[in-house]
Amino acid sequence: MAQDAKIMAAAHRRFQADREARQAELERRIEEIHRRLPRVEAIDRELGSTAARLVLAAFEAEGDPGPVIQELEKTNLALQRERAELLVGAGYPYDYIDGAPQCARCQDSGYLPSGAPCQCLTAYYAREQNRRLSKLLDLGGQSFDTFSFDWYSSVAWDGYGRSPLENMEMIREICGNYAHTFGPRSGSLLFTGAPGLGKTFLSACIAREVSDHGFSVVYDTAAHIFQQFESGKFGRENPYEEDPDREINRYLNCDLLIMDDVGTEMLTSFVQSAFYRIINDRLISRKKTVLSTNLPVEELGQRYGEAVLSRIRGEYQILRFFGEDIRLLKRDR
Repeated sequence: MAQDAKIMAAAHRRFQADREARQAELERRIEEIHRRLPRVEAIDRELGSTAARLVLAAFEAEGDPGPVIQELEKTNLALQRERAELLVGAGYPYDYIDGAPQCARCQDSGYLPSGAPCQCLTAYYAREQNRRLSKLLDLGGQSFDTFSFDWYSSVAWDGYGRSPLENMEMIREICGNYAHTFGPRSGSLLFTGAPGLGKTFLSACIAREVSDHGFSVVYDTAAHIFQQFESGKFGRENPYEEDPDREINRYLNCDLLIMDDVGTEMLTSFVQSAFYRIINDRLISRKKTVLSTNLPVEELGQRYGEAVLSRIRGEYQILRFFGEDIRLLKRDR
């Protein structure tokens, strides 16, 4: 599972800040309780000396230190009960000043003994990634649960053999299964069809679901992507104030690249070459891609070359959108 180093660094900063905030809150609670309940402070000091007392007992005991250790354990249990009763009697939860880690798997370190990120840190990564995706996609309002079929006609269209509604029910199910089961064995998708049929909405649904599972997701428009490739190749001024080499690395190596508005950019021989590189490199490295275009599949071959078209036809699941423009329907209603 590839993870963007910059996003992970931001996620780790938020993770660390939250951990420090929890520690500060715990210290505030301890200070409050010790001020209000001096006996609890005395118990905490006594319990804190348990380890030293156990070591001392082991040295001082003649023969078997077991009985002394058992007596210490008995005393500690009595102190813990008294402590809990004092807290509850004062109106606090019995564990109000206990510093148990929030994550038992990694003890709030963010990493497992193997060095892999823990699920708790991965959740921070997903949220940070979604923040960045949300700058381009309405992840807050676009999800599979909110997808509506109300705008699609149930009347069959000539040449398609089904209605726009039947077609979208099929596409919605395919996209939902794709997002829910995304992994190394997933394929790539091509959305093709006229504007206003839900291609970007479903792209956002997929991006949100896959990101929530901890995979690295990059969503961008074709025009922006090709701008980064041109800046990296020719050293041209980058109006987006981004490091083109880093952005290119993200495009080529993220777990899922969602490339929107393919075919709206100005076509040059360099764009053709860059598009072939994106398609080919990601197929070779088994990275997954979702392409979205208003162009028919045949026009992709005319625009980008037969080599690109062959790879798309051979390796992508092609989903054809058709129906009336939903944006216009909403405007006129």
